[in-house]
Amino acid sequence: MEVKYVNPFIGSAKNIFATMMKVSIIAGKPYLRDDNAENMYDISGVIGLTGETQGAVVISFPKSTALKTVAAFSGIDVKIFDQIVVDAVGEIINIISGNAKKDLAEFRLQISLPSVVVGNNHKINWTSGVPVICVPFESELGDFVVSVSLKDIDVI
Repeated sequence: MEVKYVNPFIGSAKNIFATMMKVSIIAGKPYLRDDNAENMYDISGVIGLTGETQGAVVISFPKSTALKTVAAFSGIDVKIFDQIVVDAVGEIINIISGNAKKDLAEFRLQISLPSVVVGNNHKINWTSGVPVICVPFESELGDFVVSVSLKDIDVI
């Protein structure tokens, strides 16, 4: 997988957190996800992408970071891990993906509706044989990760 697929999502995440949550986030060193690695997160927003490139983009949070992020995003005090948090995490990945899409216009991408997976140490079933690049982020709200897995499709 090429860097050109990952950078738009990094830039979009930084922009969305700065403008919508008024928080600066710092991207750590990207790493390749090991298929056998355990997920240490409690909630993940998932967006599927199709077009000349296809795959998925996922944002994953531990519970405490999700609560703080959703509070900053919504402007309401969020203390309970409930449907408001689930919906907001889905909307956050939707906005990040939508903004990244403009930098990936050459691939004529379509974005799916967001899905949200909840559960301690849940597992995302990534497409087999396609690398998953994970970008860890740090912020005053807590740490989280954005994972990107895209592959080119032969267009006839």
